[in-house]
Amino acid sequence: MYSVQSYGYPDLLEGVRQLSGRYPFLSAHVIGESVMGKPLLALRCGSGSRLVHMNGAFHANEWITSALLMRFVADLSAAYCNGEQIGGQHANELCRDVTLWIVPMVNPDGVDLAQHGLPASHPYHRQLTEWNGGSDKFGSWKANIRGVDLNDQFPAFWHEECKRRGMEGPGPRDYPGPYPLSEPEAMAMARFTERMGFHTVMALHTQGREIYWNYRDYEPAESEQLAKRLARVSGYEAVKLTGSDAGYKDWYIQRFRRPGFTVEAGFGENPLPMSNFDNIYMELQPLLLEMLRL
Repeated sequence: MYSVQSYGYPDLLEGVRQLSGRYPFLSAHVIGESVMGKPLLALRCGSGSRLVHMNGAFHANEWITSALLMRFVADLSAAYCNGEQIGGQHANELCRDVTLWIVPMVNPDGVDLAQHGLPASHPYHRQLTEWNGGSDKFGSWKANIRGVDLNDQFPAFWHEECKRRGMEGPGPRDYPGPYPLSEPEAMAMARFTERMGFHTVMALHTQGREIYWNYRDYEPAESEQLAKRLARVSGYEAVKLTGSDAGYKDWYIQRFRRPGFTVEAGFGENPLPMSNFDNIYMELQPLLLEMLRL
């Protein structure tokens, strides 16, 4: 399912096609579109009353998170449908009370740009080259195709984040956009989250092997202990974060007052190479399973 060098939107579509054809446990749903019109896919696993959400690739150069989440979906679906264990527990027991919704790739246009660069025919060619300082190297690009950092887009002290970032306009990273939820990808995630009313969420990023669990004291009292559970099974560190606003997790915690987490998987420099994939997944899988038990 995973190519050696990268994991892009076509890989995601093929993975979804294969898995949804093989496992009735899993279904795929379109929750919106990217700037360039790519459908944003959400995968549903199970039918329990407790709703858990995970997402990946908010940032373009963190595309390995999409592959990690898809590997988890594949493993969970196979174990459930075959009546097998996963992480030492029967999958049907683990999933009995939970419905897991995963959006593996929030930023498909940015992922495509970071992996394949900019063809001369691209409608944003001139602007993107300009926003990238004249360079044709886009491997470190974090933003969406309009140069907006999608994880600085949410209405949770957004103006504070704008001041902190100090970015005048579009670029490879850190521009929060002209106003909150200006980008269709961020708006789709906000609407999806509002509609579903998840009991807990996790945004998967890279890198640092850390778990962020708080937001301006809006988080519920149990969040720190839940983060420590995630840390214990993964070897990651639960970190109380300050000086950051307008992220998906921040908005979710402020809006719903429920446990939300940002997990920074792996260690190194983004984009993390696919050669690290198996080691990262080995650490991450127990954390993702623990999310279903919280």
